[in-house]
Amino acid sequence: MMLVDTHTHLYSEAFDDDREDMIRRAMDAGIEQFYIPAIDSTYTQRMLDLESAYPENIFLMMGLHPTHVKENYEDELQHVQEMLGSRKFYAVGEIGIDLYWEQRFLKQQQAAFKQQIGWAKQYGLPIVIHCRDAFDAVFEVLEGERGDELYGIFHCFTGTFEQAQRAISLNMKLGIGGVATFKNGKIDRFLDQIDLKHIVLETDSPYLSPVPYRGKRNESAYLIKVQEKLAEIYGVSLEEIARITTENSKEVFGVS
Repeated sequence: MMLVDTHTHLYSEAFDDDREDMIRRAMDAGIEQFYIPAIDSTYTQRMLDLESAYPENIFLMMGLHPTHVKENYEDELQHVQEMLGSRKFYAVGEIGIDLYWEQRFLKQQQAAFKQQIGWAKQYGLPIVIHCRDAFDAVFEVLEGERGDELYGIFHCFTGTFEQAQRAISLNMKLGIGGVATFKNGKIDRFLDQIDLKHIVLETDSPYLSPVPYRGKRNESAYLIKVQEKLAEIYGVSLEEIARITTENSKEVFGVS
């Protein structure tokens, strides 16, 4: 029973003391593929090193995280463009808009988001969206880019049923992680109304640990707790959750 963690920051400093053991725990739990989102240029070498260590399991994205869109964002975008043109990546991400941590650079975040969507279309890649306190702003950009060439994952989806439907109408899968296990997470109340063909699993480790690990460092092995919660919500077997969500990830990323 294979599982795919479609969003995990395995290069994070939070794993520097036990990264190899942590990845082994995940593999022992059945997680065989790990999709690695970018943050900014300072993490690129860590990502490349991780891929070199696990070439059969690690799949890299490239992009500029919205919370790292600052005064120098054009320099960072140039790095993203150069990297996309130099080698294979599996998505442009994580990209989007964040108005929780940073509101001063909204215009720059919007510009960076649009530019990176353009590169995703140019290279035929999916996008992986970060959205926090910014659904209206994100949807405004996406609606302007709507079309068959626009597709990807709405990472760490925490919106309403109506926002879920809107994301799906824009060719987005919903990235579901630890929030689905939270008592106040809310998405568990309507997820069973969303066809499983629109769902992929993620951890966003080291962040957003699922229950019973909430408040502690997250890791990819905990993806099985998300799988278990979705099996409960949908009333299907663990195997069915694994099969469908793995197929969905293959559809997005083009990896067999």
